[in-house]
Amino acid sequence: MKNVKTPMHLTHNFLINPTNPVTVNLIGGGGTGSHMLTALAKMNYSLNHVGHPGLQVNLWDDDVVTQPNVGRQLFAEAEIGLPKSVALINKINRFFGFNWKAKTQRFEKNMQGCPEIQANLYISCVDTATARFEIAEILSCFRQRSAINRDAPLYWLDTGNSQSTGQVILGTIPEIKQPPTKRYKPVSVLPFITDEFRNLLEATEDQNEPSCSTAEALQKQDLFINPHIAILGASLIWNIFSTGMTDNRGFFTNLKDFTSAPLKVA
Repeated sequence: MKNVKTPMHLTHNFLINPTNPVTVNLIGGGGTGSHMLTALAKMNYSLNHVGHPGLQVNLWDDDVVTQPNVGRQLFAEAEIGLPKSVALINKINRFFGFNWKAKTQRFEKNMQGCPEIQANLYISCVDTATARFEIAEILSCFRQRSAINRDAPLYWLDTGNSQSTGQVILGTIPEIKQPPTKRYKPVSVLPFITDEFRNLLEATEDQNEPSCSTAEALQKQDLFINPHIAILGASLIWNIFSTGMTDNRGFFTNLKDFTSAPLKVA
């Protein structure tokens, strides 16, 4: 019988054995983003205690805290009116003693077509398909660059959700050269969500109107869908750090019937 090898993506070596902290651009500090930031902080603390340089995170968000954000997202009443990125980063830095950075602006390209601040890992927690296509356009410019530097873009993790369902998709920005292996079928390219599910995203009607109250916000999104997506997405990131490989590149989840289905590497 012919031995069928499992498709596997082997993590870029820089994430496993970096000489400097792995840089992260977290895009969006709302429902999922605020919980993702907390998960990244726990991850950084854990990585530091196993001899890894850890993470250096930039949080990008040009929005301010409003009353409907309190409770559902990780904000307090006293933070209403503050920039979301500043409020979140200040809390994380004070609690853990980090030096992470808040960017009170949209994540967008500069005159050269790429963002001013590069990072090894991009995590998008945005509300609209339009925003995802904008991020994909920005990150695609890095595919044409062969130079390797400490902030060379490597991966994009996109998160998204509706009222009670959601998904996380991990993509590679450049092709990640795979080491030789006899045990697995190495996969060097993981497609962007905007490439693989373009038609579905284009058919999605963007609805990003602000809610007037917490009660109205809860009608749009389940109370626990955002932290659920964030924790599962962070677990995928932790897996590529801790094991150096993954045979899953994302998942689809439904909180209403408590099911999750992995998206396999192929």
